[in-house]
Amino acid sequence: MTTHLLADFASPSDIAFTPAVKARQEQHGSRAGYAKFESTRGWESRVTPVLADFIAEQTSMYMATANAQGQPYMQHRGGPRGFLHVLDEQTLAFADYAGNKQYITAGNLDENPKAQLFLMDYANAQRIKIWGEAKVVTDDRDLAARVYSPDYQARVERVIVFTIKAWDANCPKHIPKLLKVEDVIPAIQARDQKIAALEARLKELEQKLAG
Repeated sequence: MTTHLLADFASPSDIAFTPAVKARQEQHGSRAGYAKFESTRGWESRVTPVLADFIAEQTSMYMATANAQGQPYMQHRGGPRGFLHVLDEQTLAFADYAGNKQYITAGNLDENPKAQLFLMDYANAQRIKIWGEAKVVTDDRDLAARVYSPDYQARVERVIVFTIKAWDANCPKHIPKLLKVEDVIPAIQARDQKIAALEARLKELEQKLAG
């Protein structure tokens, strides 16, 4: 396995704000604002209660990796609510279930551990980007049991362990409002029951008036 360790950055956001990115920010007038933010609060590099709560609600995410040549790859991963687990303040993990057997993500991580997670909450127009390094674990039964969801009908092939280097909660602009089916169905059922009750009452009144 080729090692590509992330360097120690002056600010966690430097993992994304490279010199080329900062030059673009300078060109378009946003560098001063980001520099001030970096010198005061800046991006987080550990799991906070806010991030832990957000992760616990997710049923879907995207994971980005790249091979040794820098060719990027984005893969969707999903599962039951909370399928992405917080192991400690800097480590996340999730069960990687059997799929189409392309193994692009696993192969990329074998030669380049740099990765990113992208979590989107469409219902509340929130998104979080997490940078770090990931590895494939196939021989740790205790870890697999910790992240396995017994109610989810799929076979665990491996566990992906993700070490956080930095994360950022992006702005809500341009996020479409989408609702989860399991959140919408109860409201629709309640509406339908109310409509049925009103229709029955209306029919009863019509019958009384006709009589």
